[in-house]
Amino acid sequence: MAVNTLSGRFLVLTTIFVVLAEVALLLPGVGSFREDYLISRLERAQIASLALLTTDQMIDEDLEKELLANAGVFNVVLRRDEVRQLVLSSQIPSPVVSTYDLREPGFWEKIRDALVVLVDSGNHVIRVIGDPVQKGGLVIEVTMETGPMRVEMIEYGLRLLMLSAAIAGPLALLLFAAVRRLVLEPISRVVKQMSIYADAPEDARRFIEPSARIKELRVAEEALSTMQHQLTASLKQKERLAQLGQAVAKISHDLRNILTTAQLFADRMESSEDPGVKRAAPKLVASIGRAVNLCETTLAFGRAEEPPPSLSRFMLAELVNEIIESEQSPADAAQIEFVTDIAPNLVIRADREQLYRVLSNLVRNARQAIAATQAPGTIEVGAGEASDEWWIRVQDTGPGLPERAREHLFRPFQGGTRKGGTGLGLAISAELVRGHGGHLDLARSDSEGTEFRMHLPKDLVTDAA
Repeated sequence: MAVNTLSGRFLVLTTIFVVLAEVALLLPGVGSFREDYLISRLERAQIASLALLTTDQMIDEDLEKELLANAGVFNVVLRRDEVRQLVLSSQIPSPVVSTYDLREPGFWEKIRDALVVLVDSGNHVIRVIGDPVQKGGLVIEVTMETGPMRVEMIEYGLRLLMLSAAIAGPLALLLFAAVRRLVLEPISRVVKQMSIYADAPEDARRFIEPSARIKELRVAEEALSTMQHQLTASLKQKERLAQLGQAVAKISHDLRNILTTAQLFADRMESSEDPGVKRAAPKLVASIGRAVNLCETTLAFGRAEEPPPSLSRFMLAELVNEIIESEQSPADAAQIEFVTDIAPNLVIRADREQLYRVLSNLVRNARQAIAATQAPGTIEVGAGEASDEWWIRVQDTGPGLPERAREHLFRPFQGGTRKGGTGLGLAISAELVRGHGGHLDLARSDSEGTEFRMHLPKDLVTDAA
């Protein structure tokens, strides 16, 4: 069982908690055992010292040694009252190293003193002070060795560990098995179901069927089931749309060829002497031209993937002047004036061809919007730079965008910025700008005109140092 799995980690945590529980039981238990051991020695010593009462505090030396040996101490001092005290004594093998008063025991002090005895393997002499049992005096004091006490403490600790392990071990295994059965296996089932579904998301037979009894897992399974249904439906819809797109592209290609031929014949109709034909021919040519343009833009959009930008440094003012020159003739006919607000030495780094397409589309849209009003107007192109980006502004004095165009501005086939438009131009332009790591926004559009702003971040398109 790997540690990086939920089961493995839960097993490790269970083991750690069992060990902590064992320690939590062992330390107070050993501390209490040490205290009981010392109290028992005080009780034995008190009984031994009472033998002095029958002998007027005169006792045979051999009997005194036997009484002290049975009590497990070297010396006993029992103070009966302020004057009288009973004393049993023998030779102490080494100096007293510590004194312990059991009359005011503290919980943490008992654990600390027990750990000191367990850690120190030496056999030292200590003094122990306590209260006599049955109010048999004021205070009792003994001296004793720590070696025998340490041996019994270790034996008691081992018995306690084995007993607690015999209880905690099976309980921990039962807990692990229960959690694995009730929690980990349902989670693994959800994860496995996700993997099965990912192998063939179009297969409806791979949907998970919520069956967990635990509320949270049930909610997770229901959410996964809903997501699978929605994702499969979306995949099927996208597949149908992709097939439809391929069909539209083929139709557009064939239709363009047919319209191109029709356009050639329509051009010849302009030379006809018939007045009715002369009046209808320009409208027919314009209509066919728009249809051809729709076919071409649809085919361009159908090719979908634009190549990544090929970055180079160039003067932005020169690029804008080229665009203005290409739009100058129709702009002069519509009495449209161009204004530029770009520093001659402003150099940016971008794909020159892609940026030409974006700005040309924005300028052309602005020109066509103003021309549709049959009133003079102005198109202004400005640019500048900040610490982290370049910005380019294209604004006009046209009538502003219709409400529907603003709602679906950068979505293809959702309505263009002018009547009869497809919206492909802005959709492609926004895609080209995103390819540079920037974004194209509509800054404003009202009765006084429209303004688009393009932002190109420097940190994504600057040269490496």
